[in-house]
Amino acid sequence: MSFDRLAPHYRWMECVLAGNKLQRCRTAFLSRIKNARNVLLLGEGNGRFLAEAGRLLVSAHITCVDSSARMLQLAQRRLSAHSQSRVAVSFVQADALAWEPPKQSYDVIVTHFFLDCFRPAQLAQLFATLSHAARPGAIWLVADFQIPHSSLCRWRAQLIHRVMYAFFCVFTNLPARQLTDPDPFLQAHGYELRERLVTDWELLRSDVWQRGPP
Repeated sequence: MSFDRLAPHYRWMECVLAGNKLQRCRTAFLSRIKNARNVLLLGEGNGRFLAEAGRLLVSAHITCVDSSARMLQLAQRRLSAHSQSRVAVSFVQADALAWEPPKQSYDVIVTHFFLDCFRPAQLAQLFATLSHAARPGAIWLVADFQIPHSSLCRWRAQLIHRVMYAFFCVFTNLPARQLTDPDPFLQAHGYELRERLVTDWELLRSDVWQRGPP
């Protein structure tokens, strides 16, 4: 899987196809982690969430992991362009499935529009690895697509998902062919859903999960 080919075009494609909907989804609960000290940001892409986080998380250290070198370059440039950002960031080019994070290091994990890239077996592997990297009481922010329950919204979402997966499978060699619900994986590793915001005809969701007591 590589997003290098799409990196130069990703921003305008997102703008044309979704406007600012995905960014609002990413940043919906950013204020919930304003006191974070160590943040793991996986699959950040071109850095739109990172730039916003840099304005708020002035006392945090963010580890930004992405397999695409070109996406990481764009994220670095975007962060540098926000001169008011004072957050400390380490950029790591790595496959999340092969990368080994330090144990119990992060009080926040962020996976925005990233978990939908993987097949169930890969998600199981990823969650097992990240579970060891999270501290007790860690917060996990998730923004992603979903399949609604109501019929009209469900039909619309299924059509959008089919088109998206067909496109990304061709241009990025995406492992997944359909969406896998991450909720059971989070619950299996001791995370509880604290808050969820659903938008765009129930197509998009933003979640706050936390391990153990709040």
